[in-house]
Amino acid sequence: MSVLFAIATGIMFGMGIYQLLRRDLIKAAFGFYILFTAINLFLLAAGAFEGTVPAYVDEQGRVVGGTSSDPLVQALILTAIVISFGTYTLLLSFIVLASRRFRTVDSDEIDDLIR
Repeated sequence: MSVLFAIATGIMFGMGIYQLLRRDLIKAAFGFYILFTAINLFLLAAGAFEGTVPAYVDEQGRVVGGTSSDPLVQALILTAIVISFGTYTLLLSFIVLASRRFRTVDSDEIDDLIR
C-alpha cells in the first residue's frame, strides 16, 4: 500500500507543479489545489503504520485492543485540509479581482499590477 501512496503522491505533485507553471490563472489555481491534496496524501503516507485499531481509547484511557494507529497524523491532515480550503478561497478571490480589473486570466496579459 505504501508503494501505491508514493506513486500517487509523486504523480499528484508533478501534476500540481505543472499546473502551477501554466499561464492561465485558473489552471494555476487548480494546480494549487492538486498540490494541497498531494501534501495531504504525503502526510497520510508518512504517518501511517500497521495499526490494527483506530486511535480511540475507552473510558479509562486504555487502548481498545491491538496496536493503535497514530492520532497525530489524523489531526495534522484535518488541519491541513482546513488551511488549504481557506488559502484556496483567498486565491480564487484574488483571481476574480484580477480578472475583473484586467479583463483576462492570462498572467502574461496582466500588466501594471501596482496602481
